[in-house]
Amino acid sequence: MKNTFLSLLLVCVTVVWGWTFVIVRDATSPGVYGVVPFLTLRFTVASVTLIFFSRRINRHTLTAGLGFGAVVSIGYLCQTFGLRYTTATNSGLITGLFVIFVPVTDFLLFKKRPPHEFLLIVCVSFVGIALLSDGNLDGFNFGDLLTLVCAVAFGIDISLLSRYAKNHDSGALMLVQMISSSIVCAIVWGITEPFKLPPNSFVWQSILLTGVLASALAFTVKAFVQQRISSVRAAVILTTEPVFAAIFGYFLAGDRLKPVQIFGGVFIIAGILAAEVLAAIHQQKQRVN
Repeated sequence: MKNTFLSLLLVCVTVVWGWTFVIVRDATSPGVYGVVPFLTLRFTVASVTLIFFSRRINRHTLTAGLGFGAVVSIGYLCQTFGLRYTTATNSGLITGLFVIFVPVTDFLLFKKRPPHEFLLIVCVSFVGIALLSDGNLDGFNFGDLLTLVCAVAFGIDISLLSRYAKNHDSGALMLVQMISSSIVCAIVWGITEPFKLPPNSFVWQSILLTGVLASALAFTVKAFVQQRISSVRAAVILTTEPVFAAIFGYFLAGDRLKPVQIFGGVFIIAGILAAEVLAAIHQQKQRVN
């Protein structure tokens, strides 16, 4: 029951991210507001929010949070700049490779081999992402390379968080991460774009919403859950984000889904259910032993 509750919490995070994906897309569409300024203000709002709910930050949490913030910032920024040179389909498909890079990172950094069954589930989840992205991958270009770096960064973040988050208060850790991310994005903003405040109330509301819910709350819940479940299991659950993004895009933005994309969503959900069954079996074996 406890494991199921933790999984549901992480699914709630992906629901929030999927919902706000539509909002962010509208707020940062060409001619409205830049993505890098949006990210900077979003992470700043998240930092201010977490100040009121975080415990005292010690030296170890400060170091870890700065590292996590740098990795997450690299991921978001590479994804953002990659979209200038590649298609949204390529971006979604390549970003989904994070589910593969998690077990790879676990093995390279920690010599940790996930069960073979979980590796199969990871592959099923990625097939689901490929189908959800309509299965089209145009010729590999510079934007795709940047997006691949994003996927690696996200995979490293998930792997490291499951490894080290248990040693820290999740709120304090995410506060430092958000501050670190906002600083990195602010530096990139200063280099790449002129300073410009959000032009209208919709963009401001989007920044506040994503800063409080999709960043401060969602990342803290994610850290809390990853203190208690494996990195590979977390990665499989996090693949539901594009599923919910597609669902909310359909109902809120009028996006259309092809049958192959719906089939991809089914693949992803099947992967999660299989991961939950395997986790329950593993837990039962531990109790017996």
